[in-house]
Amino acid sequence: MIMTERFGKDNIIALATTINGIPYARNVNAFYENGSFYVITHGLSNKMKQIEQNPLVAIAGDWFTAHGTGVNLGYFEKPENAEIAGKLRKAFAEWIDNGHNNFEDTNTCILCIRLTDGILFSHGTRYEIDFKTTV
Repeated sequence: MIMTERFGKDNIIALATTINGIPYARNVNAFYENGSFYVITHGLSNKMKQIEQNPLVAIAGDWFTAHGTGVNLGYFEKPENAEIAGKLRKAFAEWIDNGHNNFEDTNTCILCIRLTDGILFSHGTRYEIDFKTTV
């Protein structure tokens, strides 16, 4: 699928959240797999506090925009996250251990952005994707 080809590696995407009707956007490194983007972040960051109060998010990437729901999968190193954490370590190998992440801090978590719908442009073709029925 085009999504995996384009985003199944380290990507910079814009992640938008809202709190009290005010939008916030920031760029994050993300990895795509099976209808979701995954981000390593800190559980006490503003984005995670905002997602905790309102999990509806929007993203924008390389000729792609989408809506989804942000879910905190918890501590990066917990056993339930071993499979996706391994994929993130591989996708982000170029920078993951540069000192920015503290994997001893249990607040270092994985944000899963479960996509609901999106629009992707590829080679002049527009694709409307319903992630609830297509992965």
